[in-house]
Amino acid sequence: MGSVTDDEVIRKRLLIDGDGAGDDRRINLLLKTFTKWCNSPGTPDESSFTQYQRMLGTLAQCEFSLGKTLMVYDMNLREMENYGKIYSNIEQNITSAHEKIAECKKEIQRAKRVRKNRQEYDALAKVIQQHPNRHETLKQLEALDKELQQLCNIKENVDAKLELRKKQFHVLLSTIQELQQTLESRNKKLNLIRICR
Repeated sequence: MGSVTDDEVIRKRLLIDGDGAGDDRRINLLLKTFTKWCNSPGTPDESSFTQYQRMLGTLAQCEFSLGKTLMVYDMNLREMENYGKIYSNIEQNITSAHEKIAECKKEIQRAKRVRKNRQEYDALAKVIQQHPNRHETLKQLEALDKELQQLCNIKENVDAKLELRKKQFHVLLSTIQELQQTLESRNKKLNLIRICR
């Protein structure tokens, strides 16, 4: 088996003894002393009374140790209950934190959407700034409408003159044609007269 070290001995004693107060040894010693005291022959004398007082002292120490152990046990139960409350409180805080994180994520998404909309708005505003404003555009449209009206009037005048010129040209052509026919018929008559002579 190997040599047993002091640490192992102390560890075994602590495991057997509990908190190290020596209660088991004290109880075993009390039992041995009590059986020895009960089995001792003779009349009670001063040594047996001293032994009796020692047993009462040992019993009081054991009761004190038991009371202390019960108080530690009660304290441990209260601590476990307290830890349970703390645990449930932490669980609630974790759940609340998750909810807050989810809400913050939604808020971040909304903020991103607003930022994107603002950027698009700024881009549109820059494009709009490059073009003249509505008042100037309306003035330009009015000027173009006036110019168009003038051009339409000029076109109508030109069309009327052209139509007049066409008619005049047609009259001129018909007159030339009539003159030509007249000249041709005269030339024929003159040629006939020359031939007849």
